[in-house]
Formats: sequence, structure tokens, C-alpha cells
Amino acid sequence: MTSPVKPRAADALESAPRRVRTGVPLPLLLPALIGLVFLVLPLLALLIRAPWRAMPDLLTSAEVWQALRLSLICATAATAVSLVLGVPLAWLLARVEFPGRGLVRALVTLPLVLPPVVGGVALLMALGRNGVVGRLLDSWFGITLPFTTAGVVVAEAFVAMPFLVISVEGTLRATDPRYEEAAATLGASRFTAFRRVTLPLIAPGVAAGAVLAWARALGEFGATITFAGNFPGRTQTMPLAVYLALQSDPEAAIALSLVLLAVSIAVLAGLRDRWMTAS
Repeated sequence: MTSPVKPRAADALESAPRRVRTGVPLPLLLPALIGLVFLVLPLLALLIRAPWRAMPDLLTSAEVWQALRLSLICATAATAVSLVLGVPLAWLLARVEFPGRGLVRALVTLPLVLPPVVGGVALLMALGRNGVVGRLLDSWFGITLPFTTAGVVVAEAFVAMPFLVISVEGTLRATDPRYEEAAATLGASRFTAFRRVTLPLIAPGVAAGAVLAWARALGEFGATITFAGNFPGRTQTMPLAVYLALQSDPEAAIALSLVLLAVSIAVLAGLRDRWMTAS
């Protein structure tokens, strides 16, 4: 026979008010505040030192608009390339079991940690005029990618596509595959199931990945200057213009940096709901 003492004791424990400690330990609080200052102080300094009175003249110059226009076009084109190639790649990694899938995933995410300059050198070795594939493109089709606007798109897509692949793969793994299986039992091919069922379900993840890829492409510097060079009107994007202006006109460099900062803040604000939902 079960004694009534234990249930009563359990009820008393459940009904008793719980004391929640809200204090933050000093060994955690102090490094946290230092880390916050470390991350925020440079951005505040950029805002404080900005030449606000001269900002309209600096941002309306022909060179700035030329670099901004080229940056927007190339970043959008690189995002389109990432969508066309990255979404199927993410589906392959998330849905298909094959030998070496872990290695393939590691290679796909390698540009995330690879120094951008190294990525630019690797692109030159692969797609340069004397590269492994570049020499064939030049001799067979007369296509030369380095130091061209197309080269900027290639360099930006190389560093931006992993962001999209990771976002879409994570969304696919969180999506129940039984919807695709149900579509297959109704006679739909695997591609039709992906196009009509899976793609609408993962659309928020695709959109979030596309925005991240676009922002990463817009801010790309190392791979772009190594593979495409720094030619005004042809390959000089906003980050390259900031680097060039910093050597001769620091106020213009600050103004251009503020434009990129505003774009980054807009991207973070646009993805806030996505992150809140994911958390």
C-alpha cells in the first residue's frame, strides 16, 4: 500500500514558491561587458568620426555611385548563382545518403573559414588564363574571367554560396520528409515533389540564406581583389573603394563604410524574425 505522505510532500514542494537567483556572477559579467564594448566601440567610433556635413557631397560623387552600382549588380548576380547551384546542393546534402557526404559537406563549408585571399588565389589557379579550367575556357570559348566584372561575380559567389547552402540544408533537415513521400505515393516524381511540395515549405529558409549570401557578396574584398583586381567601373566594388579611399581620402572611406554598415543593419533587421522563429 502506498503511503499518502509522499504525494503530499511532492505537492508541497510543487506549491512552494521557487526562489530564482537573478544576480549575474561578476566573473561572467565583467568579460561579457568587455566583449560588448569590444564589438560596439569600433562601430560607435565610425559614427562619431563620420563627416556628416560633407556626407551628401561624398556620397553623390560619380566614383561612389559607380562602385555602389557595380556592388549591387555583382552581389545580386552572385546571389542568383548561389540560388541556382546552392539550393540543389543543399537538398543533396540533406536528403540523399551517399559515401563521403560528410567530406562533401566539409568542402562546401570550407570557404566560410578559408581566408578570402587564399580563395582568390585558388580561383586564379582554377579559372585563370593558365588555370586548370581557365585555359580551356580561354582556348575553346574565348572566355576570360580574371579581372572582369564576371570575375567579381564568380569570386563573390564562391564566398557567399556556403551561407545559403547551410541555411537551406538546416531548413530541409527541420522539414518532415513525409510530405515528399506522400507526394511520391500520389505519382509525383522526385523533382515534382521538390518543386511543388518541398520548395514552398523551405521558402523562408531559402529567403534567409539568399539575404545572407547577398550581404556576404556585397562585403567581399579579399577574393575579389585577388581574382578580379581593382579597376574603377569594372571590378571596383564598394569594399575595394573603401580600401582605396582610405589611403587618400579618409572622410570618403568613412562615408562609404557607413553605407555598408547601413546595409548590414538592414540585413540583420530583415532576418530578425527568421532568427526569432528558429530559436
